[in-house]
Amino acid sequence: MKCQKCGENNANTHIKTIMNGELKEYDLCSECAKKMGYTNIFSDMEDEFSSFLGSFFGNALPARTQATRCEFCGSTYSDIASSGHVGCAHCYELFKDQLLPSIRRIHGNTTHCGKNSKTSASAVKAKSEEETKEAKIKKLKAKLDEAVKEQNFEKAAELRDKIKELEA
Repeated sequence: MKCQKCGENNANTHIKTIMNGELKEYDLCSECAKKMGYTNIFSDMEDEFSSFLGSFFGNALPARTQATRCEFCGSTYSDIASSGHVGCAHCYELFKDQLLPSIRRIHGNTTHCGKNSKTSASAVKAKSEEETKEAKIKKLKAKLDEAVKEQNFEKAAELRDKIKELEA
């Protein structure tokens, strides 16, 4: 969708205004939105947040004449420390020794202990076992109905007993 003001750039900002009970909507590009006085409420905080994250890495940068660069994204540890942003997933391995103390200071730990902990894993396993049990019962009941339709009462009795055993 093109900007409704300049008609040239792609619109990336949607503005809704209500004046005198009348709703007006605009789709604008970022330049036209800025010119009209609409800015991102987080734009002022973005630099502050980056410097806040960067402060966790400290000012102690390694004294190297030739800084090590990530071969995938080109980041140096100095770039990471000043911006607070790790360049890519490979940077974690390359700068592991420098990043671990900061990660430990920020998160309190360097190993994951969140949603996939042992307690939730056992709960998931128990739930899947219960679902498997219910699926078996459902299959046996379908076979039982089929045996009754075929008037194979011996097989039906065996299936009934298996179902009772699983339900107990």
